Amino acid sequence: MTQEAYIQREALHGAHNYHPLPVVLSKGEGVHVWDVDGRRYFDFLSAYSAVNQGHCHKRLVNVMIEQAQKLALTSRAFYNDKLGEWEEYITRLFGYDKMLPMNSGAEGVETALKLARKWAYKVKGVARDKAKIIVCNGNFHGRTISIISMSSDPDAYHDYGPYTGGFVNIPFNDTVALEKALSDPDVAAFLTEPIQAEAGVIVPNDGFLKTARELCTKYHALFIADEIQTGIARTGRMLAVDYEHVNPDILILGKALSGGMYPVSCVLANNEVMLTIRPGEHGSTYGGNPIAAAVSMEALQVIQDEGLADNAMAMGKLFRDKMSASHSPMIGEVRGKGLLNAVTVRPKGGKTAWDVCLEMKELGLLAKPTHEHTIRFTPPLIITKEQMQEALEIINQAFGKF
Repeated sequence: MTQEAYIQREALHGAHNYHPLPVVLSKGEGVHVWDVDGRRYFDFLSAYSAVNQGHCHKRLVNVMIEQAQKLALTSRAFYNDKLGEWEEYITRLFGYDKMLPMNSGAEGVETALKLARKWAYKVKGVARDKAKIIVCNGNFHGRTISIISMSSDPDAYHDYGPYTGGFVNIPFNDTVALEKALSDPDVAAFLTEPIQAEAGVIVPNDGFLKTARELCTKYHALFIADEIQTGIARTGRMLAVDYEHVNPDILILGKALSGGMYPVSCVLANNEVMLTIRPGEHGSTYGGNPIAAAVSMEALQVIQDEGLADNAMAMGKLFRDKMSASHSPMIGEVRGKGLLNAVTVRPKGGKTAWDVCLEMKELGLLAKPTHEHTIRFTPPLIITKEQMQEALEIINQAFGKF
């Protein structure tokens, strides 16, 4: 089959809820992917930061095969021999009492919302059905009805009402607005991404997260960090909140938690929060399955063994330095932390960020626009200096064409 035939088959039989680049991939290894014609590309999206450890990391593949041959799924109706090991590993690694396993990032966020509301009623003493959760404009936490109810993006929420209530939107990176909202005694929590990735890699001012943490403590509200994209070494620290030494009351992880091998997410919290949910009140058939547990532990260990946070820090600085020095009139702001970066694109001669991405594809590098005028650049964290320099040449060549 030709690439066009693959694309047309999806268009004919699949929902039209994505707008992919016109490339059909069939293989991945390390920082590269190959299309069905055998052409190799740098992957500078990393499945939205799920493939931090690189495509098909040998250790993850081996662990997944080994566990799949023994036991794949039990449901939580029974114990299995891997879940407790994973829970112990991850709670010790991140410093929490308890972990609640789920599958997708959106499920992780929904779990955090439920925990925050339950805590508000059971611990803080908020009147039933009055709990509020503060969120930020520009957020992206998933696609469920409740999550899009807190979105400020019309593409995310338009024509999906009626919406879930109980959310208070404030500007991102605005501690004055946050304190005003927190002064309401019915507020259960403040939910934020440390860096707004989907919004275009919007990095808050230094001190925003620390001040937010202090304000939540002052007003007896939970601080919830959505580190689904920013976590697992993507920003040059194991967690993005580590830059300001912030300990969230609830931490949401996903994506690179499995190295892209399997849908895995989880929520971490201490006993005061986590134990407000009792047996039968929340769960998941696949959450905590043996494959997820085994692969996640190995994925986290790979991050540590291979020093990927430090590499993300160094390679991210190289990327931003080189892109900031570019003379292309189409390149606007270059921003990010670690290997979570974005370049804003000034349209020129009718050419936009999409056209730049198409040209990069022709030259052997895959990236995708977000919010029309911004290109997000997020390669696997295993990328070497030589590979980054080669990729930067491709990116600058693509911009140079216009």
